[in-house]
Amino acid sequence: MDEYIKLDQFLKLADIASTGGQAKQIILAGQVKVNGEVELRRGRKLRHGDRVEFDGEELVVMVEEDQIGDGNTAKE
Repeated sequence: MDEYIKLDQFLKLADIASTGGQAKQIILAGQVKVNGEVELRRGRKLRHGDRVEFDGEELVVMVEEDQIGDGNTAKE
């Protein structure tokens, strides 16, 4: 299966944004990097092992096989 979480959902889950609108603004402002590159698409599909950077902090996407579309974060 192809498990993923969308970037805007991930930002809310990681408590970076409290609403979808806030997540959208953060992304469109160019404040988020995915795997080292600025990402402007809020619907970007993140998969297990992708790295999301915001405000000097890096989070690693952890997608459980039995939780399609759901993700957990681990700080490095």
